[in-house]
Amino acid sequence: MSSSDILAQLDAILAERRHASPDQSYVARLHAGGPAAVGKKVGEEAAEVIIAGLDDQPEALVHEVADLWFHTMVLLNHHGLDAAAVLAELQRRFGVSGLDEKAARAAEGK
Repeated sequence: MSSSDILAQLDAILAERRHASPDQSYVARLHAGGPAAVGKKVGEEAAEVIIAGLDDQPEALVHEVADLWFHTMVLLNHHGLDAAAVLAELQRRFGVSGLDEKAARAAEGK
C-alpha cells in the first residue's frame, strides 16, 4: 500500500468518525470542540515534535510526527479539506526553489 493510499484511507475514516458520538470517538470529540480545540491539539503535537527532534531518538521523532500528521488531518477535515489538497499543493511546489516560492508568497502578501 502506498503512502497516499494510507492518507486517503485515513481521510475516509476521519470523515466517517467526524459525525460519530463524541462519547464514542476521539475524532468526533475533537470536532465537537471546534477549530480552536483541534488547533490547540495540533499545536501541542507540534511542540512534541520539536522536543523529540532535539533528542537522538529517531523512533520517538517518527511517533510524534505521526501524531502531528494525524491531528493536522483532523484539522483539515474540520475545514472540509483532505490530504489530497496538501499533496496537490506540494506537487505544485515541486521543482520550485524554496526561496523563489517564499518570495512569490511575500509578493502576494501571504
